[in-house]
Amino acid sequence: MNRISVIVPSYNQCGYLPICLDSIWFQDWPEIEIIVINDASTDATRDVLDKYENALSSDRVSYACNYNQESKTVERYEHLRYPPKGRNLRIIHHSENKGLGAALNTGFQKSTGKYCTFIASDDVLLPSALSELASGLEKNNADFAYADMHIVDDKGRILRKFLLPDYDFEETFCRWYFCGICKLYRRELHDRIGYYNETIKPQDHEMFLRFAINGARFIHIPKVLANVRIHDNERAIDNHTPENWNTLYKESSALVMQARKYLDEK
Repeated sequence: MNRISVIVPSYNQCGYLPICLDSIWFQDWPEIEIIVINDASTDATRDVLDKYENALSSDRVSYACNYNQESKTVERYEHLRYPPKGRNLRIIHHSENKGLGAALNTGFQKSTGKYCTFIASDDVLLPSALSELASGLEKNNADFAYADMHIVDDKGRILRKFLLPDYDFEETFCRWYFCGICKLYRRELHDRIGYYNETIKPQDHEMFLRFAINGARFIHIPKVLANVRIHDNERAIDNHTPENWNTLYKESSALVMQARKYLDEK
């Protein structure tokens, strides 16, 4: 079975990180490599990651499995909370904050899976996300698969369903950026096309546009497979802080114009 690498860049999101990691660990895909990049967080991220790593081999849970008629007791079956088979967690700590693009590049350059993706450390993959995205890649001989999502608030309440268009270069890149949050793609695209631009805010937008321009085959999976969290201003970080929104929109708008120019010149 092909390994999937999931990169989790994290900066000051310790409160959400365990839920994010659980959502990856308990995917129904059998072989997953998880690479967490702690981008020099100043909150309790390091402690949270240490505790999570320790829990993988120590936390045990049980369930009622049999009524013993002789002893008149309910017997329980005990097992590890985190099934270890097919799972590998690697944690990398940046000594200084380098930004999202650099964190992504650290992770993807260390990844070993045939397929790969990243998820923000405050977001959650639904249990069949990786298997359904991988199936889409394999059945359609595609390079990049993306799916729909729920937008959720700080507490995980669903605010709205975000349905994306079926892939068409104009619909996906020339109107606005309509792919890339819940996604999976072939690792070899980075070997062939390069890595994330560390100098801009919409790193994924630019990277996936570059994939498309260089001939990557995209497929849309019309199903909600992730919960993407938005925050109020007090908890927003990185691209989602008010001071960075204008830069993000300005740079994304320039990428839309680049896509339109490419389409006009084809």
